[in-house]
Amino acid sequence: MERVGLYPGTFDPVTMGHMDIIGRAMKLVDRLIIGVAVSEAKQPLFSIEERLKMMEEECARLVAPGLAKIEIKPFDKLLMHFAEECGVSVILRGLRAVSDFEYEFQMTAMNEQLNRDIETAFLMADVRHQAVASRLVKEIARFGGDISAFVTPTVKERILEKYKK
Repeated sequence: MERVGLYPGTFDPVTMGHMDIIGRAMKLVDRLIIGVAVSEAKQPLFSIEERLKMMEEECARLVAPGLAKIEIKPFDKLLMHFAEECGVSVILRGLRAVSDFEYEFQMTAMNEQLNRDIETAFLMADVRHQAVASRLVKEIARFGGDISAFVTPTVKERILEKYKK
């Protein structure tokens, strides 16, 4: 039976922390769906099309024999409904700090009430990426700070281009 995992997020923008979690998740499932949330309420810097394109470009570098196949899909609905439509058996979430755990613990409890057949697994971010958050990367870039340690060169260019406008 194929093990299908789902790693959901806004990915506005995709960071080295996200890529670390994706790389780890690829070792655990046969097929990994990266669910890019539309999240208009969060007023993302990048459009859904731009975020999907960035994710596709970044994930193309991770393709290797023996690792999960990656699919990147947008979604704008309840996470559990999206997971059910995709035939997911596990939702993969990244944790950076205790504050992440409190939020994720609550979300997992609610999701379990909606569908007890879909598990949630938490992956700890590498220590180098534990402080990285898309929100902070955007703020550093907006005020002229160096974001090279937090995103790939391609993503960095896209962020800096946004703030030039």
